[in-house]
Amino acid sequence: MDTFSFSTRNREPLLKKEFRYDVFKHIADNCLEKEIFLQAINGYTDHLHCLISLGKDQNISKVAQLIKGESSFWINNQGLLPEKFSWQDDYFAVSISESQVEIVTTYIKNQEKHHSKKSFQDEVNEFISRYGWQMFK
Repeated sequence: MDTFSFSTRNREPLLKKEFRYDVFKHIADNCLEKEIFLQAINGYTDHLHCLISLGKDQNISKVAQLIKGESSFWINNQGLLPEKFSWQDDYFAVSISESQVEIVTTYIKNQEKHHSKKSFQDEVNEFISRYGWQMFK
């Protein structure tokens, strides 16, 4: 399984509570249509997380491109925001073992509660520090 997250353009808090879950439902429906197995999806005002299982002919880059491109197109066509919506170009992805699926699913489902205490950027910085990751631009 793979988990990936990506943020709104410039990490602006554009995913408003009044339509955020409509966006997530639309993404889930779109994944079903494109045969992308989406185990969990959720996010907060400036980002979202997806837990997916890749099919034999899929890769994370293509799946991320499909999800991000189609969802930004849908958000703009729905007129949910006064300005044009877009996702950041980059995304973060990591593979997880089967033993971590329940933990990651719970984490994804509890985004609103989690981010009421810690910002997405603080969380990213914590992961970089904890695991010694290097970020490339």
